[in-house]
Amino acid sequence: MTKPTKTAAKSPSSSLQHLRPTDLRAVARLATQATRGVATMAEGVHNAVLGTMGLAGKAQQTRGLTGFVYRTVHGVTELVGKGLEAAFTKLEPLLESLVDAPPEPPAREAVLAALNGVMGDQLAHNHNPLATPMTLRYQGRVLNLHALPPMPAATGKVLLLIHGLCMNDLQWQAPPREDGKPTSDHAAALAAELGYTPVYLRYNTGLHTSQNGRELASMLEQLLAHWPVPVEDFTVLVHSMGGLVIRSALHSAQHGGLQWPPHLKNIVFLGTPHHGSPLERAGNWMDVILATTPFSKPFAKLGQLRSAGITDLRYGHVLDADWQGHDRFKRKPDSRQPLPIPDGIACYALAATTAGKRSPLAERVIGDGLVPLPSALGQHADPRHQLAFAKANQAIVYRTNHMELLHSPEVTRQVVQWLK
Repeated sequence: MTKPTKTAAKSPSSSLQHLRPTDLRAVARLATQATRGVATMAEGVHNAVLGTMGLAGKAQQTRGLTGFVYRTVHGVTELVGKGLEAAFTKLEPLLESLVDAPPEPPAREAVLAALNGVMGDQLAHNHNPLATPMTLRYQGRVLNLHALPPMPAATGKVLLLIHGLCMNDLQWQAPPREDGKPTSDHAAALAAELGYTPVYLRYNTGLHTSQNGRELASMLEQLLAHWPVPVEDFTVLVHSMGGLVIRSALHSAQHGGLQWPPHLKNIVFLGTPHHGSPLERAGNWMDVILATTPFSKPFAKLGQLRSAGITDLRYGHVLDADWQGHDRFKRKPDSRQPLPIPDGIACYALAATTAGKRSPLAERVIGDGLVPLPSALGQHADPRHQLAFAKANQAIVYRTNHMELLHSPEVTRQVVQWLK
């Protein structure tokens, strides 16, 4: 019998290449939250069962005993979690000194982006190291907005690209497709044909849209104030949720008296859910259904793990007033504050449908698989919410899903034509 070759097994360094010293503390914190969440659901089911028993007095006595048990579980979990975090925090400097941190691999970046999209608000609230900070990036590097690095290739035409939910800036660049179909890089094309200098935003998509918008407004003030050459054209290309973020940022900047809005010439929206997505509204229905019986009600908490960023997509929230003072998991009608597209800025809306031809049912219900066409084009039955994109500034691409908008050659051609 021949021995298996060593080359067939992964080396420890290759299997651990995605890990960082802070990940130990981050995972310990997530495990503590998960354990407490499971205990809370178990306690809820237990109490629901006791509530259906006829012996109320005895049930009350039992409830008191089990209540003590559950409080003990919560307390022990909290103590263990804090102990692990403290230990890992002390270990981090040693681990960092022993390991040369390689560049973040794309696979890790993609996982972190998805995690932040699903529960990024909780990560940020608990100061978890896995929470993604908002950064602006140029040629793959984070920009120090108070002291920009040398940028000899910078032009006066600045292009900002903003990604969507559960994504990051790296996903604007497409890997080769297995089916051999061509792909396109929108930023590279705009740089080559129209002289734009691309800058990418990375942000925690699990936060409220208005929170990200407010922070982006402040960062753009610094970016354009320190840009190495006079800014003659500031254009924003957004995908999905990114469109809500830039609308929020512009509103925040205008009301805060910031200086960058007059530089903004164009906004191109790719598949932005201006009026929300049916998938989030379906998630809201799941909350309602699970909460209808005492036995399933504790499991509604599973649906409520989804982030503030996701629930903002129910109707397309852009402003603080759209969500402040409301229970974001409680089903209610659309009560957003109207926010029209801005005057004096050329705004373009490009929508996609997976259908091969015009089909009202497919466009309204399916759209690109995530966003229906009316939402992506800003169309709404209530005139107050109607976004008045000029006809010439609207386009639809067919046989294209939501993610393919990022790399479609047809989309690139349309964007270049609009911005010429």
